[in-house]
Amino acid sequence: MSDLFQASNLSDNAPRPLADRLRPQSLADVVGQDHLLGEAAPMGRLLAGGHLTSLILWGPPGVGKTTIARLLAQHSDLSFVQISAVFSGVSDLRKVFDAAQSRRETGQGTLLFVDEIHRFNKSQQDAFLPFVERGVITLIGATTENPSFELNGALLSRAQVFVLNPLDDKALCQLTMRAEAEMSRRLPLTDDGRQALIDFAGGDGRYCLNLCEIIFNAVAESDDDLDAAASAQLLQKRAPAYDKSGEQHYNLISALHKSIRGSDPDAALYWVFRMLNGGEDPLYIGRRLVRMASEDIGLADPSALPQCLAAVEAFRLLGGPEGELALAQAVIHLACAPKSNAAYMASKAAIRLAKDTAKLGPPMHIRNAPTKMMKSQGYGEGYIYDPDTPEGFSGQNYFPDEMSSRPSFYDPVLRGREKAIAAHLDYLAKLRAGKNAS
Repeated sequence: MSDLFQASNLSDNAPRPLADRLRPQSLADVVGQDHLLGEAAPMGRLLAGGHLTSLILWGPPGVGKTTIARLLAQHSDLSFVQISAVFSGVSDLRKVFDAAQSRRETGQGTLLFVDEIHRFNKSQQDAFLPFVERGVITLIGATTENPSFELNGALLSRAQVFVLNPLDDKALCQLTMRAEAEMSRRLPLTDDGRQALIDFAGGDGRYCLNLCEIIFNAVAESDDDLDAAASAQLLQKRAPAYDKSGEQHYNLISALHKSIRGSDPDAALYWVFRMLNGGEDPLYIGRRLVRMASEDIGLADPSALPQCLAAVEAFRLLGGPEGELALAQAVIHLACAPKSNAAYMASKAAIRLAKDTAKLGPPMHIRNAPTKMMKSQGYGEGYIYDPDTPEGFSGQNYFPDEMSSRPSFYDPVLRGREKAIAAHLDYLAKLRAGKNAS
Protein backbone atom coordinates (compact mmCIF):
# COMPACT_ATOMS: atom_id res chain seq x y z
CA MET A 1 0.00 0.00 0.00
CA SER A 2 1.39 3.43 -0.90
CA ASP A 3 2.02 6.02 1.78
CA LEU A 4 -0.47 8.33 0.11
CA PHE A 5 -3.27 5.83 0.48
CA GLN A 6 -2.28 4.95 4.03
CA ALA A 7 -2.41 8.64 4.92
CA SER A 8 -5.85 8.89 3.32
CA ASN A 9 -7.17 5.82 5.19
CA LEU A 10 -7.93 4.10 1.91
CA SER A 11 -7.71 0.35 1.58
CA ASP A 12 -5.79 -1.61 -1.04
CA ASN A 13 -9.09 -2.30 -2.75
CA ALA A 14 -9.88 1.39 -3.29
CA PRO A 15 -9.58 2.55 -6.92
CA ARG A 16 -6.11 3.91 -7.56
CA PRO A 17 -4.68 5.51 -10.69
CA LEU A 18 -2.16 3.40 -12.56
CA ALA A 19 0.52 6.08 -12.02
CA ASP A 20 0.11 5.77 -8.25
CA ARG A 21 0.14 1.98 -8.30
CA LEU A 22 3.44 2.11 -10.19
CA ARG A 23 5.08 4.70 -7.95
CA PRO A 24 8.69 3.50 -7.42
CA GLN A 25 9.39 1.78 -4.11
CA SER A 26 13.15 2.35 -4.22
CA LEU A 27 15.51 4.86 -5.78
CA ALA A 28 16.71 2.12 -8.12
CA ASP A 29 13.20 2.00 -9.61
CA VAL A 30 13.24 5.69 -10.61
CA VAL A 31 13.74 5.97 -14.37
CA GLY A 32 15.40 8.68 -16.42
CA GLN A 33 17.46 10.34 -13.65
CA ASP A 34 20.64 8.23 -13.63
CA HIS A 35 22.71 11.42 -13.84
CA LEU A 36 21.59 12.12 -10.25
CA LEU A 37 20.80 8.76 -8.69
CA GLY A 38 23.60 6.50 -9.90
CA GLU A 39 26.23 5.37 -7.40
CA ALA A 40 28.80 7.79 -8.84
CA ALA A 41 26.21 10.56 -9.39
CA PRO A 42 25.83 13.55 -7.01
CA MET A 43 22.78 12.33 -5.11
CA GLY A 44 24.12 8.79 -4.97
CA ARG A 45 27.35 10.02 -3.36
CA LEU A 46 25.34 12.20 -0.97
CA LEU A 47 23.36 9.21 0.26
CA ALA A 48 26.45 7.00 0.44
CA GLY A 49 27.97 9.58 2.77
CA GLY A 50 25.10 9.05 5.18
CA HIS A 51 24.17 12.70 5.54
CA LEU A 52 21.25 14.20 3.64
CA THR A 53 21.34 17.99 3.24
CA SER A 54 18.56 20.31 2.17
CA LEU A 55 17.84 20.10 -1.55
CA ILE A 56 15.91 21.82 -4.31
CA LEU A 57 14.64 19.47 -7.03
CA TRP A 58 14.11 21.43 -10.23
CA GLY A 59 12.46 19.83 -13.22
CA PRO A 60 9.32 19.63 -15.36
CA PRO A 61 6.14 17.85 -14.19
CA GLY A 62 6.04 14.08 -14.00
CA VAL A 63 9.76 13.31 -13.71
CA GLY A 64 9.83 11.98 -10.13
CA LYS A 65 10.42 14.95 -7.81
CA THR A 66 7.84 13.89 -5.19
CA THR A 67 8.80 10.22 -5.45
CA ILE A 68 12.51 10.96 -4.97
CA ALA A 69 11.80 13.12 -1.91
CA ARG A 70 9.68 10.36 -0.33
CA LEU A 71 12.33 7.71 -1.03
CA LEU A 72 15.10 9.93 0.33
CA ALA A 73 13.17 10.20 3.60
CA GLN A 74 12.90 6.41 3.81
CA HIS A 75 16.59 5.97 2.97
CA SER A 76 17.60 8.52 5.61
CA ASP A 77 15.20 7.26 8.32
CA LEU A 78 13.54 10.67 8.56
CA SER A 79 9.89 11.39 9.26
CA PHE A 80 8.36 12.49 5.93
CA VAL A 81 6.07 15.54 5.93
CA GLN A 82 4.63 16.88 2.70
CA ILE A 83 2.98 20.25 2.09
CA SER A 84 2.10 22.19 -1.03
CA ALA A 85 2.88 25.88 -1.36
CA VAL A 86 -0.36 26.22 -3.32
CA PHE A 87 -2.52 25.30 -0.31
CA SER A 88 -0.34 26.28 2.66
CA GLY A 89 0.19 29.55 4.47
CA VAL A 90 2.21 30.88 7.43
CA SER A 91 -0.03 29.19 10.02
CA ASP A 92 0.47 25.82 8.30
CA LEU A 93 4.23 26.31 8.29
CA ARG A 94 4.21 27.16 11.99
CA LYS A 95 2.41 23.88 12.79
CA VAL A 96 4.91 21.92 10.70
CA PHE A 97 7.88 23.58 12.38
CA ASP A 98 6.44 23.03 15.90
CA ALA A 99 5.84 19.34 15.14
CA ALA A 100 9.35 18.97 13.72
CA GLN A 101 10.80 20.58 16.85
CA SER A 102 8.88 18.09 19.02
CA ARG A 103 10.17 15.17 16.95
CA ARG A 104 13.72 16.44 17.24
CA GLU A 105 13.45 16.44 21.04
CA THR A 106 12.69 12.71 20.85
CA GLY A 107 15.59 12.06 18.48
CA GLN A 108 13.53 11.84 15.25
CA GLY A 109 14.49 14.02 12.31
CA THR A 110 12.02 15.50 9.80
CA LEU A 111 12.25 15.69 6.05
CA LEU A 112 9.89 18.43 4.94
CA PHE A 113 8.94 18.17 1.28
CA VAL A 114 7.47 21.39 -0.15
CA ASP A 115 5.84 20.97 -3.54
CA GLU A 116 5.73 24.05 -5.80
CA ILE A 117 8.05 25.83 -3.35
CA HIS A 118 8.47 28.72 -5.79
CA ARG A 119 4.87 29.75 -5.05
CA PHE A 120 5.83 30.85 -1.54
CA ASN A 121 6.65 34.56 -1.37
CA LYS A 122 9.94 35.93 -0.02
CA SER A 123 8.80 36.25 3.59
CA GLN A 124 7.39 32.72 3.58
CA GLN A 125 10.64 31.40 2.12
CA ASP A 126 12.58 33.26 4.81
CA ALA A 127 10.54 31.42 7.46
CA PHE A 128 12.38 28.19 6.59
CA LEU A 129 15.84 29.60 7.23
CA PRO A 130 16.23 29.28 11.04
CA PHE A 131 14.78 25.76 11.09
CA VAL A 132 17.06 24.62 8.25
CA GLU A 133 20.10 26.21 9.92
CA ARG A 134 19.39 24.55 13.30
CA GLY A 135 18.73 21.17 11.69
CA VAL A 136 15.11 21.04 12.86
CA ILE A 137 14.12 20.12 9.30
CA THR A 138 15.85 18.83 6.22
CA LEU A 139 14.12 20.72 3.44
CA ILE A 140 13.45 19.31 0.00
CA GLY A 141 11.69 21.74 -2.29
CA ALA A 142 10.29 20.85 -5.68
CA THR A 143 9.86 23.42 -8.40
CA THR A 144 9.14 23.53 -12.11
CA GLU A 145 10.58 27.06 -12.29
CA ASN A 146 14.19 28.16 -12.43
CA PRO A 147 15.22 28.47 -8.75
CA SER A 148 17.56 31.36 -9.52
CA PHE A 149 14.52 33.34 -10.66
CA GLU A 150 11.94 32.22 -8.11
CA LEU A 151 13.77 31.43 -4.83
CA ASN A 152 15.55 34.00 -2.72
CA GLY A 153 19.31 33.89 -2.38
CA ALA A 154 19.32 33.14 1.35
CA LEU A 155 17.33 29.94 0.85
CA LEU A 156 19.37 28.87 -2.19
CA SER A 157 22.60 29.31 -0.23
CA ARG A 158 21.39 26.70 2.26
CA ALA A 159 20.23 24.10 -0.26
CA GLN A 160 21.82 22.16 -3.08
CA VAL A 161 20.01 22.37 -6.41
CA PHE A 162 19.55 19.19 -8.45
CA VAL A 163 18.17 19.36 -12.00
CA LEU A 164 15.83 16.56 -13.10
CA ASN A 165 15.54 15.89 -16.82
CA PRO A 166 12.41 15.23 -18.87
CA LEU A 167 12.12 11.49 -19.40
CA ASP A 168 13.60 10.33 -22.69
CA ASP A 169 12.03 7.72 -24.98
CA LYS A 170 13.94 4.88 -23.31
CA ALA A 171 12.64 5.82 -19.85
CA LEU A 172 9.08 6.24 -21.11
CA CYS A 173 9.29 2.82 -22.82
CA GLN A 174 10.27 1.34 -19.45
CA LEU A 175 7.14 2.87 -17.92
CA THR A 176 4.90 1.43 -20.63
CA MET A 177 6.37 -2.02 -19.97
CA ARG A 178 5.73 -1.62 -16.24
CA ALA A 179 2.16 -0.63 -17.05
CA GLU A 180 1.75 -3.80 -19.11
CA ALA A 181 3.13 -5.92 -16.28
CA GLU A 182 0.79 -4.27 -13.77
CA MET A 183 -2.23 -4.78 -16.02
CA SER A 184 -1.14 -8.29 -17.05
CA ARG A 185 -1.76 -7.46 -20.69
CA ARG A 186 0.01 -5.89 -23.63
CA LEU A 187 -0.78 -2.36 -24.68
CA PRO A 188 -2.99 -2.69 -27.77
CA LEU A 189 -0.73 -0.51 -29.91
CA THR A 190 1.24 -0.96 -33.09
CA ASP A 191 4.89 0.12 -33.03
CA ASP A 192 4.05 3.55 -34.44
CA GLY A 193 1.06 3.76 -32.09
CA ARG A 194 3.37 3.17 -29.11
CA GLN A 195 5.76 5.82 -30.40
CA ALA A 196 2.85 8.24 -30.75
CA LEU A 197 1.94 7.64 -27.10
CA ILE A 198 5.52 8.32 -26.05
CA ASP A 199 5.62 11.48 -28.16
CA PHE A 200 2.34 12.66 -26.63
CA ALA A 201 3.77 12.16 -23.13
CA GLY A 202 6.39 14.83 -23.84
CA GLY A 203 8.88 13.60 -21.22
CA ASP A 204 6.21 13.43 -18.46
CA GLY A 205 6.18 9.97 -16.84
CA ARG A 206 2.95 10.47 -14.92
CA TYR A 207 1.18 11.63 -18.07
CA CYS A 208 2.60 8.64 -19.97
CA LEU A 209 1.06 6.23 -17.45
CA ASN A 210 -2.23 8.13 -17.56
CA LEU A 211 -2.27 7.69 -21.34
CA CYS A 212 -1.59 3.98 -20.93
CA GLU A 213 -4.52 3.74 -18.54
CA ILE A 214 -6.80 5.50 -21.03
CA ILE A 215 -5.85 2.98 -23.71
CA PHE A 216 -6.28 -0.04 -21.42
CA ASN A 217 -9.74 1.20 -20.41
CA ALA A 218 -10.84 2.12 -23.93
CA VAL A 219 -9.54 -0.81 -25.97
CA ALA A 220 -10.54 -4.41 -25.26
CA GLU A 221 -8.04 -7.24 -25.60
CA SER A 222 -9.97 -8.55 -28.58
CA ASP A 223 -9.83 -5.25 -30.48
CA ASP A 224 -7.28 -4.44 -33.16
CA ASP A 225 -4.10 -2.61 -32.16
CA LEU A 226 -4.20 1.17 -32.53
CA ASP A 227 -1.81 2.80 -34.99
CA ALA A 228 -0.44 6.34 -34.63
CA ALA A 229 -3.50 7.99 -36.20
CA ALA A 230 -5.96 6.01 -34.06
CA SER A 231 -3.89 6.70 -30.94
CA ALA A 232 -3.90 10.42 -31.69
CA GLN A 233 -7.67 10.40 -32.15
CA LEU A 234 -8.20 8.59 -28.84
CA LEU A 235 -5.65 10.40 -26.71
CA GLN A 236 -5.83 13.93 -28.09
CA LYS A 237 -2.57 15.82 -27.93
CA ARG A 238 -2.27 18.16 -24.97
CA ALA A 239 -1.22 21.79 -25.32
CA PRO A 240 2.54 22.37 -25.44
CA ALA A 241 4.14 23.11 -22.08
CA TYR A 242 5.03 26.77 -22.25
CA ASP A 243 5.06 29.42 -19.53
CA LYS A 244 5.00 32.88 -21.04
CA SER A 245 6.47 34.43 -17.89
CA GLY A 246 8.90 31.71 -16.83
CA GLU A 247 12.25 30.30 -17.85
CA GLN A 248 10.83 28.55 -20.93
CA HIS A 249 9.81 31.96 -22.27
CA TYR A 250 13.36 33.30 -21.97
CA ASN A 251 14.96 30.10 -23.26
CA LEU A 252 12.86 30.06 -26.43
CA ILE A 253 13.24 33.73 -27.28
CA SER A 254 17.00 33.28 -26.72
CA ALA A 255 16.96 30.28 -29.08
CA LEU A 256 15.10 32.32 -31.71
CA HIS A 257 17.46 35.28 -31.36
CA LYS A 258 20.60 33.14 -31.58
CA SER A 259 19.26 31.18 -34.57
CA ILE A 260 18.65 34.44 -36.42
CA ARG A 261 22.07 35.76 -35.41
CA GLY A 262 23.57 32.48 -36.63
CA SER A 263 21.90 32.88 -40.06
CA ASP A 264 19.84 29.68 -39.75
CA PRO A 265 16.34 30.43 -41.14
CA ASP A 266 15.12 26.86 -40.57
CA ALA A 267 15.99 26.83 -36.88
CA ALA A 268 14.63 30.37 -36.50
CA LEU A 269 11.29 29.32 -38.01
CA TYR A 270 11.17 26.29 -35.71
CA TRP A 271 11.63 28.37 -32.57
CA VAL A 272 9.22 31.13 -33.57
CA PHE A 273 6.46 28.57 -34.14
CA ARG A 274 7.34 26.80 -30.89
CA MET A 275 6.59 30.10 -29.20
CA LEU A 276 3.47 30.85 -31.22
CA ASN A 277 2.08 27.34 -30.70
CA GLY A 278 2.71 27.71 -26.98
CA GLY A 279 0.54 30.83 -26.83
CA GLU A 280 3.20 33.54 -26.87
CA ASP A 281 1.98 37.05 -27.68
CA PRO A 282 2.85 37.53 -31.39
CA LEU A 283 3.44 41.24 -30.83
CA TYR A 284 6.07 40.41 -28.20
CA ILE A 285 7.85 38.36 -30.87
CA GLY A 286 7.43 41.26 -33.30
CA ARG A 287 9.02 43.68 -30.83
CA ARG A 288 11.97 41.35 -30.38
CA LEU A 289 12.41 41.07 -34.16
CA VAL A 290 12.52 44.86 -34.44
CA ARG A 291 15.25 44.89 -31.82
CA MET A 292 17.21 42.16 -33.64
CA ALA A 293 17.04 44.14 -36.88
CA SER A 294 19.01 46.96 -35.27
CA GLU A 295 21.20 44.95 -32.91
CA ASP A 296 22.44 42.16 -35.16
CA ILE A 297 21.97 43.44 -38.72
CA GLY A 298 21.90 47.21 -38.63
CA LEU A 299 23.21 48.96 -41.73
CA ALA A 300 24.51 45.74 -43.29
CA ASP A 301 20.91 45.46 -44.52
CA PRO A 302 18.98 48.69 -43.89
CA SER A 303 15.78 47.06 -45.19
CA ALA A 304 15.66 44.67 -42.20
CA LEU A 305 14.18 47.22 -39.80
CA PRO A 306 11.32 48.37 -42.10
CA GLN A 307 10.65 44.69 -42.94
CA CYS A 308 10.11 43.95 -39.24
CA LEU A 309 8.01 47.05 -38.66
CA ALA A 310 5.86 46.10 -41.64
CA ALA A 311 5.44 42.56 -40.22
CA VAL A 312 4.23 43.95 -36.91
CA GLU A 313 1.73 46.22 -38.66
CA ALA A 314 0.58 43.34 -40.87
CA PHE A 315 -0.11 41.22 -37.81
CA ARG A 316 -2.04 44.07 -36.18
CA LEU A 317 -4.13 44.32 -39.37
CA LEU A 318 -4.73 40.60 -39.95
CA GLY A 319 -4.48 39.05 -36.50
CA GLY A 320 -3.74 35.35 -36.11
CA PRO A 321 -3.16 32.95 -37.64
CA GLU A 322 -2.96 34.81 -40.99
CA GLY A 323 -0.68 37.51 -39.59
CA GLU A 324 1.82 34.90 -38.40
CA LEU A 325 3.01 34.55 -42.01
CA ALA A 326 4.23 38.17 -41.95
CA LEU A 327 6.21 37.44 -38.77
CA ALA A 328 7.64 34.29 -40.37
CA GLN A 329 8.68 36.34 -43.43
CA ALA A 330 10.48 38.82 -41.18
CA VAL A 331 12.21 35.96 -39.33
CA ILE A 332 13.47 34.52 -42.62
CA HIS A 333 14.62 37.96 -43.81
CA LEU A 334 16.59 38.57 -40.61
CA ALA A 335 18.15 35.11 -40.62
CA CYS A 336 19.27 35.43 -44.25
CA ALA A 337 20.52 39.03 -43.95
CA PRO A 338 24.24 39.87 -43.57
CA LYS A 339 25.05 40.42 -39.90
CA SER A 340 26.63 43.44 -38.27
CA ASN A 341 26.57 44.76 -34.73
CA ALA A 342 28.58 47.84 -35.71
CA ALA A 343 25.68 50.23 -35.10
CA TYR A 344 24.95 48.53 -31.75
CA MET A 345 28.57 48.75 -30.60
CA ALA A 346 28.87 52.35 -31.84
CA SER A 347 25.79 53.28 -29.82
CA LYS A 348 27.19 51.71 -26.64
CA ALA A 349 30.53 53.50 -27.07
CA ALA A 350 28.83 56.85 -27.76
CA ILE A 351 26.59 56.43 -24.71
CA ARG A 352 29.60 55.87 -22.46
CA LEU A 353 31.48 58.90 -23.76
CA ALA A 354 28.36 61.10 -23.70
CA LYS A 355 27.89 60.30 -19.99
CA ASP A 356 31.56 60.92 -19.18
CA THR A 357 31.71 64.29 -21.00
CA ALA A 358 28.23 65.63 -20.30
CA LYS A 359 29.55 69.03 -19.18
CA LEU A 360 31.27 69.82 -22.49
CA GLY A 361 29.48 72.11 -24.96
CA PRO A 362 29.53 72.05 -28.77
CA PRO A 363 32.23 74.05 -30.55
CA MET A 364 31.16 77.64 -31.26
CA HIS A 365 30.92 77.24 -35.04
CA ILE A 366 28.05 74.70 -34.82
CA ARG A 367 26.08 76.44 -32.08
CA ASN A 368 22.73 77.99 -32.95
CA ALA A 369 22.72 81.81 -33.26
CA PRO A 370 19.10 83.00 -33.34
CA THR A 371 19.85 86.49 -31.86
CA LYS A 372 22.28 89.34 -32.65
CA MET A 373 23.81 89.10 -29.19
CA MET A 374 24.64 85.43 -29.68
CA LYS A 375 26.16 86.17 -33.10
CA SER A 376 28.28 88.91 -31.53
CA GLN A 377 29.58 86.36 -29.02
CA GLY A 378 30.77 84.10 -31.85
CA TYR A 379 27.91 81.62 -32.01
CA GLY A 380 27.89 80.01 -35.47
CA GLU A 381 30.99 81.90 -36.59
CA GLY A 382 33.10 80.00 -39.14
CA TYR A 383 30.50 77.34 -39.88
CA ILE A 384 30.83 75.88 -43.39
CA TYR A 385 27.71 74.64 -45.16
CA ASP A 386 28.82 71.26 -46.49
CA PRO A 387 26.61 71.10 -49.62
CA ASP A 388 28.27 74.30 -50.87
CA THR A 389 31.76 72.76 -50.93
CA PRO A 390 33.08 71.03 -54.09
CA GLU A 391 33.09 67.60 -52.41
CA GLY A 392 29.92 68.18 -50.36
CA PHE A 393 32.10 67.75 -47.28
CA SER A 394 33.76 70.41 -45.14
CA GLY A 395 35.77 68.20 -42.77
CA GLN A 396 35.04 70.52 -39.84
CA ASN A 397 35.16 69.30 -36.23
CA TYR A 398 31.79 68.61 -34.63
CA PHE A 399 33.00 67.34 -31.24
CA PRO A 400 33.66 69.58 -28.20
CA ASP A 401 36.86 71.60 -28.54
CA GLU A 402 38.12 70.22 -25.21
CA MET A 403 38.50 66.72 -26.66
CA SER A 404 42.16 66.21 -27.49
CA SER A 405 41.49 63.56 -30.14
CA ARG A 406 38.62 62.72 -32.41
CA PRO A 407 36.56 59.76 -31.01
CA SER A 408 35.67 56.89 -33.31
CA PHE A 409 32.54 54.83 -32.55
CA TYR A 410 31.25 53.36 -35.79
CA ASP A 411 33.38 50.66 -37.41
CA PRO A 412 31.35 49.13 -40.25
CA VAL A 413 31.90 45.51 -41.20
CA LEU A 414 32.84 44.53 -44.74
CA ARG A 415 29.53 42.74 -45.37
CA GLY A 416 26.34 43.74 -47.11
CA ARG A 417 25.54 47.42 -47.43
CA GLU A 418 28.17 48.31 -44.81
CA LYS A 419 30.96 47.34 -47.19
CA ALA A 420 30.06 50.38 -49.33
CA ILE A 421 29.59 52.52 -46.21
CA ALA A 422 33.08 51.57 -45.00
CA ALA A 423 34.60 52.62 -48.33
CA HIS A 424 32.74 55.95 -48.22
CA LEU A 425 33.83 56.68 -44.65
CA ASP A 426 37.43 55.87 -45.57
CA TYR A 427 37.20 58.36 -48.45
CA LEU A 428 35.81 61.04 -46.10
CA ALA A 429 38.54 60.37 -43.54
CA LYS A 430 41.19 61.03 -46.18
CA LEU A 431 39.42 64.23 -47.24
CA ARG A 432 39.22 65.37 -43.61
CA ALA A 433 42.91 64.70 -43.06
CA GLY A 434 43.80 66.69 -46.19
CA LYS A 435 41.60 69.67 -45.30
CA ASN A 436 42.86 69.80 -41.71
CA ALA A 437 46.48 69.59 -42.93
CA SER A 438 45.96 72.56 -45.21
